[in-house]
Amino acid sequence: MPTETIQTTDPAHDIARAEARLPWLMGAIAFAATLAGVATGHVRAGGGLAFGAALAILNYRWLHQATSNLFAAGQTRVPKMVVAKFALRYPLAFASLFLFYKTEWLPFTAILAGLFVPVGGILIEAMLQLREGLRIVGPGLGPATGRPEGRPYK
Repeated sequence: MPTETIQTTDPAHDIARAEARLPWLMGAIAFAATLAGVATGHVRAGGGLAFGAALAILNYRWLHQATSNLFAAGQTRVPKMVVAKFALRYPLAFASLFLFYKTEWLPFTAILAGLFVPVGGILIEAMLQLREGLRIVGPGLGPATGRPEGRPYK
């Protein structure tokens, strides 16, 4: 019985690509959602969504930087600035949310919606990873279909 060879990529390379794509995906979602809010005449809601998204993306970047430095090989101490960012990220987020909640400068629900922008970016990245994972390429087989030369059956 012949064996089929499945060609895969390096998992570390896939993770690095995903980590590079996530901020761009989050930024694109934030931009599109803010633009949609402003285009429909809800300028304050668009501003709230943009603020919440910026807060969430900043939080993601600081968390990513902290975990990258914590797991860096050969490093004995984590830089003090990274520790400060890690420790201050929640108090700063809560203080800014409380400020906008009390002053009502921007709609609080729009800010909360903006905080979910990373979830959208992660879902899109998960779908991209699934698409890559379902690509099976072997001798004589086309990508994704498992059929000769990738052609669908008629």
